[in-house]
Amino acid sequence: MLQPTKNKSFYCVGLSYQKADATMRGMFSLTPEDKDSLLTQAKKEGFEELLLIATCNRTELYGYAEHPFQLIHLLCEYSKGSVDDFQKVGYVIKSKEAVQHLFQVGTGLDSQILGDFEIIGQMKQAFALSRGKGLANAFLERLMNSVINASKRIKNETALSSGAASVSFTAVQYIMQNVPDVSQKSILLFGVGKIGRNTCENLIKHTQNEHITLINRTREKAEQVAGKFNVVVKDFADLQTEISQTDVLIVSTGAAMPTVHKHFINPERPILILDLSIPKNVDEQVKELSNVTLLHMDELSKRKDEALERRKEAIPHALQIIEEVKNEFYQWLDNRKFAPTIKALKAKLEGLKEAELDYQRKKITDFNEQQAEVVANRIIQKITTHFVNHLKDTSSLDESIDWLQQVFQLEEV
Repeated sequence: MLQPTKNKSFYCVGLSYQKADATMRGMFSLTPEDKDSLLTQAKKEGFEELLLIATCNRTELYGYAEHPFQLIHLLCEYSKGSVDDFQKVGYVIKSKEAVQHLFQVGTGLDSQILGDFEIIGQMKQAFALSRGKGLANAFLERLMNSVINASKRIKNETALSSGAASVSFTAVQYIMQNVPDVSQKSILLFGVGKIGRNTCENLIKHTQNEHITLINRTREKAEQVAGKFNVVVKDFADLQTEISQTDVLIVSTGAAMPTVHKHFINPERPILILDLSIPKNVDEQVKELSNVTLLHMDELSKRKDEALERRKEAIPHALQIIEEVKNEFYQWLDNRKFAPTIKALKAKLEGLKEAELDYQRKKITDFNEQQAEVVANRIIQKITTHFVNHLKDTSSLDESIDWLQQVFQLEEV
């Protein structure tokens, strides 16, 4: 059992694209300030380890708790979602199933676009945040390192990441297939976060379009992206004007409320709008305009292509790698569980050795203390090694540990 702390179990609580639509995921989305506050509060409440994963596709908390509601309450307290909302679309996963889930999330098996490996970078950032708050101890660190190892192996040993398949690439693919003469069209990219940067790169690489404009609330960030690519940067104040003149609008901002509204759109000009944001950043009323085609990332992710079909074939191999790495993690966890008992056993044997050497020292005139010490230490090492091997192989670890503690009257040190 994953239960190094008495009366606590390891849980994952969260929601994802699989059951929660973009609107509901938006309710549980967290700003950087929200994440910081949530982890700070968790530390105050006595959580020893906690991992918070918050992306456009999922919001999840992993940690030890007496009851999953402790984690659900934290999530609802720092998001706009309620407990009732969570009960409709959320999930609670416990113990080994929660560990398996973390492996599948971190290796792209549970991504909205199968094999999307951007998630592992986001998880590394999440872990760094937890560690900075003092919420990442030996268990979580070892678990995260195991997930990272599995991700690397799957990327190198399978075809799960073969071909281009990501939200940003799927968006560009849709544009290329549905916008005639795309290289001559005006394209406006609003928001230059990670998805925005990747979309910009894919647009340039695949469309040969020289009419791309970037707008971001912080112009400096847009200029940094524009410096890598030959694109135009406009001020945030120009957003409405630029939207009224563009053929394709891609929105990928992190705003909490819609930033693109119906009155921004020129009703006389056909426009394709792709909203890659969570929460949605394009007001639903935009759909009322007959000249607008509006798609959200959830609709784009359902599109099937050859790259995704090839990736599906790699799933069994990926799951096999996860099983191998996960078993190594559980071996470490078991070793960690019985380590205090072995340490206590060794201390007990050391005490018996010292008592016996002291007795023989007084009894034997020419007692060879150095030789006796060597022999006694070798015997202690052999005894502890036998017990270590037994504990590694036993299917009843808890019972064996209890037996050892009773027979040798051990007090863990």
